[in-house]
Amino acid sequence: MCNSRKFGTFAYPTEHDGSTDTIVRYAPRGAEGSRGSAGVSATSPDDAAMTQTGNDGRTKCERDAPTNQASGRQGPTQGFYPPPQYRSSQTTEPANEEARRLTRRRAPYRSNAMLRDPFLRRCKSGRSLPDSVSRSAREPNRRPERATVVVARHPGPLARRVFAGLAVAMSDYDLVVIGSGPAGEGAAMQASKAGKRVALVERHPVVGGGCTHWGTIPSKALRHTAGRMLEIRKDPLLAGVSEALRPEFPKLIRTADDVIKKQVTLRQGFYTRNSVHVVHGNARFASPNELLVAQTSGTVERITSQAFVIATGSRPYRPPDVDFSHPRVRDSDTILDLDRSPRSIAIYGAGVIGCEYACIFRNFDIKVDLINQRNKLLSFLDDEIIDALSYHLRDQGIILRHDEEYERIEPRDDGVILHLKSGKKVRSDYLLWANGRTGNSQNLGLEEIGITPDHRGHIQVDENYRTALEHIYAAGDVIGPPGLASASYDQGRAVARHWVTGTSTPRSELSAPAGIYTAPEISCIGRTERELTEERVPYEVGRAQFRSLARAQITGQTVGMLKLLFHRESLEILGIHCFGDQASEIIHIGQAVMNGGTNSLAYFVDTTFNYPTMAEAYRVAALNGMNRLF
Repeated sequence: MCNSRKFGTFAYPTEHDGSTDTIVRYAPRGAEGSRGSAGVSATSPDDAAMTQTGNDGRTKCERDAPTNQASGRQGPTQGFYPPPQYRSSQTTEPANEEARRLTRRRAPYRSNAMLRDPFLRRCKSGRSLPDSVSRSAREPNRRPERATVVVARHPGPLARRVFAGLAVAMSDYDLVVIGSGPAGEGAAMQASKAGKRVALVERHPVVGGGCTHWGTIPSKALRHTAGRMLEIRKDPLLAGVSEALRPEFPKLIRTADDVIKKQVTLRQGFYTRNSVHVVHGNARFASPNELLVAQTSGTVERITSQAFVIATGSRPYRPPDVDFSHPRVRDSDTILDLDRSPRSIAIYGAGVIGCEYACIFRNFDIKVDLINQRNKLLSFLDDEIIDALSYHLRDQGIILRHDEEYERIEPRDDGVILHLKSGKKVRSDYLLWANGRTGNSQNLGLEEIGITPDHRGHIQVDENYRTALEHIYAAGDVIGPPGLASASYDQGRAVARHWVTGTSTPRSELSAPAGIYTAPEISCIGRTERELTEERVPYEVGRAQFRSLARAQITGQTVGMLKLLFHRESLEILGIHCFGDQASEIIHIGQAVMNGGTNSLAYFVDTTFNYPTMAEAYRVAALNGMNRLF
């Protein structure tokens, strides 16, 4: 297929049967406001007749063109005219037939370089065009000095309905990735390094996805700032400074801007160095192998590919009875846009995002009500970790309300009142809705090609991340849990490996640690005590309390512990759970041992760790577990 960017050509959707390749040239709008002329390249006797001028000075296509009743001029009634960026402000009026003939001879489609292209030669097949393809209304005997070439493989009915009236560029790739978040980036990089022609579609002006711009990166940067301020307030040597150090919330948010800019620059460099073509615009499937990307410039790029990866991520779930247009009602995508520091905030939803933001706001001395629909926090965690988290959240001053559901939300000019079904009312300056997420699968045209997302917008995939169509994959948050940036990146790479080689790590075998950035942090991998008990696995526990580690005593971060679950007989490590400072870093040592070839508690007993370090907790916990065996 012809790559239109090579020649700077555009395809233009028209009323067509969707099957033929044509060359259409249209004229720019005249200076007087009249439509410019348009003709069809004479590549067959029928086409030549269309351009022959009669006694009245008009061509056959002009005489046969229907009349637009609204304007009283000849031309198509559907208005398939060039968009404004392809219209000229000046036209010339050839004096006679000889001048018109010379004008046609100078048309750009006569370029020998273009005619050498095999796609353009196929376009010169002699097929005649229907009258509605390129008939612009114009005054008799008016023809522009120059015309614009449009190479079009006409899109099907869906494309005409969605992108009617836009110019379309054409391109062809081996793999097209939709979304530049962790899953999309992982798939694009892996496929490109395998020597494939890869394009990536991103609807936002810059790459990075929600992870970089309004999710993981900005929230974790804000959390780091909150933690630093808490340390300053607790330090007795800085007591005078902490009283004066109370910056406004918008200033705190801007601390993440530099990190975001660096991340965008870094990731854009990845695509540039690996020759991944990035297209910015809204994507929609026109057919199982065709993707149309509507760009802000008013053009549409038509992309064909052997395979596709849907990595569009997710967004906060918004129930229809909650008014998110009110400035006092926010979700996790808009909470970082606050223009003032709230005195209080109610968080509805005590999942990972709700618990993280509860700790962030509380560290800024903001009153927090955390409303949980279940009877405990983060039920997928180990029970001992859940109990520790609940204790420390309450110890910080966060009000936990379990087994509560909202009845209605009443936003006001000076705050929000949350009405609960139990009869309670919670008043706060702002409400943060953190109750679930929805996959970004809408407006992609998936239903038309045979892929049906579930009620939460999640796309169903098999163990190799294939959708109902085997050449279309999906990865990342758009397929549902675990909803982790780290897991999404691995999923994207697994998709590309399976597409290139036919083999990859099945979805069920990917073991990613969970990282929850509360205060203190939580990280875990493997099974919990509850799961092992239900499965009747004979296990034992080894613990290391952070308060007994020299490094924790030096840094003052003595809250937390490391917990190892291992088999009593084989000493195989079955689960690792960490609660406390740097938990998301500490977990990776145990992950390496669990996923390696020497998964045994004895590894930590016989390995020398630097002293003093937090990693020393593994040796302490292993020895503690060994002492329980008999």
